[in-house]
Amino acid sequence: MRYPSISVVFAALNSGTVIEACLKSISTQDYPKKKIEVIVADGGSTDKTVEIARRYGCRVLKNPLKTSESGKAVGVKEAKGELVAFIDSDNILPDKNWFVKMVEPFGDKQIIGSEPIEYTSRPNDPFLTRYFAQLGMNDPLCYFIGNYDRMSVLSGKWTGLKLEAEDRGSYFKVKLDHEPLPTIGANGTVMQRRELIEKGVGDYLFDIDVIVEILRKRKVVYFAKVKTGIVHTYVEDDIFKFFRKQLRRINDMSFHKGKGGRAIDWEKSFFVKVIYFQVLCLLVVPILYQTIKGLVKTRDWVWVLHPVIIYSTWFIYLYGWMKGKISPAESSRDKWRQ
Repeated sequence: MRYPSISVVFAALNSGTVIEACLKSISTQDYPKKKIEVIVADGGSTDKTVEIARRYGCRVLKNPLKTSESGKAVGVKEAKGELVAFIDSDNILPDKNWFVKMVEPFGDKQIIGSEPIEYTSRPNDPFLTRYFAQLGMNDPLCYFIGNYDRMSVLSGKWTGLKLEAEDRGSYFKVKLDHEPLPTIGANGTVMQRRELIEKGVGDYLFDIDVIVEILRKRKVVYFAKVKTGIVHTYVEDDIFKFFRKQLRRINDMSFHKGKGGRAIDWEKSFFVKVIYFQVLCLLVVPILYQTIKGLVKTRDWVWVLHPVIIYSTWFIYLYGWMKGKISPAESSRDKWRQ
């Protein structure tokens, strides 16, 4: 097997509580060490983030705009590897062969990227971490509009969109030839660096938009969904951190949409399905049915959190949408803690 060089790129901002577990899982990979570089684009951390990163031999770069998207842009511009792996600071690689599995699909020259097919749910993880892993997404709205990109307990599928996929044994070769697309791009997505550089990288790199822009240019793109997972600790058991991240998501979306910085108009593309989501929330029963379904299929009590997560998402999006129409502004990262 050929081992292409890999640049692991992630943005960090006061990520000291999670970054060591991430870097340890990278450092213990059964992959040639000289073939891996880790680039941490730091947004001005005041905790031990930078100290930990340097202890693991990472290249630490400054990310003056502080956001994850700007950090990815900083990292990609400096990356030297044939492949770029977007691994977030709150990710953990679940086994020592993760990189080997993720690079295997690149033996097919048509494939421009690969991504784990699921989030790994570990029995001892915090409640919210297990819930989001089993739901298959960090933003529950994606389930209702169908553009999620990881296996969901509720649907038994890795996406709600209709896509052509060929089973290649250790991965699915997915044909992307129309929009909308799944939310491919973060939490373990690996891409050919030349694809990222070719499209040009500005101050921000919106990973979800990258595939869309390539598709619009080429009309057909092939991606691999690898039969492995990745751990995403996300908000652990801090429900208020989830609230803050949801509000940050909608604030930033409105801000960059207003500036013309996004390839996708989410509001326009999924308007009907967003209305559908709100109708289901008003009916209540469908949300309770999903809760029971999750409980029965997993036998994990984390699913009692489902109504709380769904309705908080509904209210936060309504508030954020109205706020974005009145005074769009990127969320401040000044007091951000991972």
